[in-house]
Amino acid sequence: MVSNVEEIEKHRSELEATLKSLLSEIEFIPIGIANQFPYGWRKAAKGRTVWRLLEELISQNLELKAKKFGLDDFLPADSEVGVYDFSFRLPDGDRIYINVKSAVSGRKSSKDDISKAVKLLEFYNSDHDGNLFIVTIEIKFHEEVFGIELSDCYVVPVAWLPDVYVNPSNNGNLQSSKYKDIASAVPRSKGDFVAVLTSALEVARGKRTG
Repeated sequence: MVSNVEEIEKHRSELEATLKSLLSEIEFIPIGIANQFPYGWRKAAKGRTVWRLLEELISQNLELKAKKFGLDDFLPADSEVGVYDFSFRLPDGDRIYINVKSAVSGRKSSKDDISKAVKLLEFYNSDHDGNLFIVTIEIKFHEEVFGIELSDCYVVPVAWLPDVYVNPSNNGNLQSSKYKDIASAVPRSKGDFVAVLTSALEVARGKRTG
């Protein structure tokens, strides 16, 4: 696994540029027509409403255009409950793992689920030859032409999340409010992140049993 901070940042910035280019090609996803939703989006105007569809759309279009973007050996994840959605190799041979999230444009940041802490520890303690990134797609809900606009994206290494918190009452999920904010990231090695996440998991387990 690449642990050099400069190399990880290079991968991160290149990946973000690639995804911004992909979003500019897709731009808008029609969901229905206005008269099918006479009262608009209502409570459905949330990122989690379209998250699974968005994840599949990004994965399939990136796979389709992998050669154009210089990506090799594109592999969708074997499981829907793992810590990543798909992976690929960059031209330098390093494997990149991607966890796709969505966020509604203009909404205040809050602590959101990233992945189960135990599964993340399994990933980082295994012999993966790559790095795991959170790709957050920013979306806007439209009503006149009913659908969602893909307005921006952010890429942050999971190991660099500054606020490592494991929710004791939410199936032991790692949560973060900074998963879009590369400016606040804490460049960590694999070992440092494992230590921080292990400590947070132990605190969460203590709260559940305390």
